[in-house]
Amino acid sequence: MKNLLNTSIFIFTSFLCSSQTFTNYTTADGLIDNSVNCVAVGANDVVWFGTQNGISSFDGTSWNSYSTATDTILVDDNIKTISVMSNGDVWVGTDFGASKYDGSLWQTFTEIDGLADNRVNDISEDASGNIWLGNYDGVSVFDGASFTSYTMADGLPFGGVTSTSFDSNGDKWFGSGLGGLIKFDGTNFTQFNQNNNLISNNVRSVEISSNDDKWVGTADGISVFNNNDLWSINYTTMYILPPPDTLNPVVDIEIDANGNIWAGIYVDYLVTEGGVAIFDGNSWTSYDVSDGLIGPVIRGLAINSQNYLWVATSTGVSKISSFPASISPIDTDSFVLYPNPTKGNFSISSNNKNISKIEIYNALGQKVSTFNNIDSNTIINLNSESNIYYFIKIYDQNDKLIGVEKLLAY
Repeated sequence: MKNLLNTSIFIFTSFLCSSQTFTNYTTADGLIDNSVNCVAVGANDVVWFGTQNGISSFDGTSWNSYSTATDTILVDDNIKTISVMSNGDVWVGTDFGASKYDGSLWQTFTEIDGLADNRVNDISEDASGNIWLGNYDGVSVFDGASFTSYTMADGLPFGGVTSTSFDSNGDKWFGSGLGGLIKFDGTNFTQFNQNNNLISNNVRSVEISSNDDKWVGTADGISVFNNNDLWSINYTTMYILPPPDTLNPVVDIEIDANGNIWAGIYVDYLVTEGGVAIFDGNSWTSYDVSDGLIGPVIRGLAINSQNYLWVATSTGVSKISSFPASISPIDTDSFVLYPNPTKGNFSISSNNKNISKIEIYNALGQKVSTFNNIDSNTIINLNSESNIYYFIKIYDQNDKLIGVEKLLAY
């Protein structure tokens, strides 16, 4: 089903796209096992799949497979995470340690070698070529010779590290299974949790955009923090789930070359339901098995050089092609709400935008009111309770959404 969805700020807008093509692969095509836990793309768009029974690679024509039966140094067959590094090395994480494949030989690393914990959740490479391995006890970094580990004793919260990403300043951003989002500047750990408007402290995926926005996938949806590390917005219903489920449990996030945000969503409470959703800067569109996706149990996402999305599921893998060419970015830098915070009345101004209309939403994504014919002299009355956040959607004279601002009433 293709759904244009309401979010906590953005509501239905026009989303123009060409038809999508779904190509599915299973063991009948050469995949080592249909229960795929993770996916990564390497050089020449070779795709690597970690399954519950080994590893497969696919170059678009032929398949290769690896397991402990044929590659005895591989630490375990149940692959939890997989990543391809800039030098072509393939790293996999399991519940029993990590293994590295250099194209001919496997090498295995465990707690004996310096890992903080053998249960590896995520493997990522920073700009210097260091390998960061998120695990149940914290995170370990491998410099090519030895490991340095960071745990609760160093300032990480309880819950381990589930995801790692890096901003343009070289700061490390960790997702924690219980502790929210953590920034590490090389010395200090800074925690962002529900007290900072993070929608859930159970973080599964962290992706950073080209302008250093942090897209944080959690058990209850997506939270976005801007390039000043300030919370910006929550998205909770990118994909419509059947009752009683409403919030979207996000298992993975990817950002394609055009800046579109992809989210993998899956819930197994009472029913098994899931799919993928894409955000073009204005609205979300979702896809599931009714569109051609191979299965509802989404486990991982990856994007190749052609902007094709690879989706790992419990019943095989899907490749989705033919996406929107680009996003429509929201310009949030040219608007000023004043006073902010406010006791109830406020005005809005812009240096370079003509404002025609604003809509006001509460923190639950419910529209409170609409005001037309807005200019810098217009005084807007919220008629609000105290200590409540509102989100102001700003439209131009063509009724195009051109900005979103956060306002606190006290």
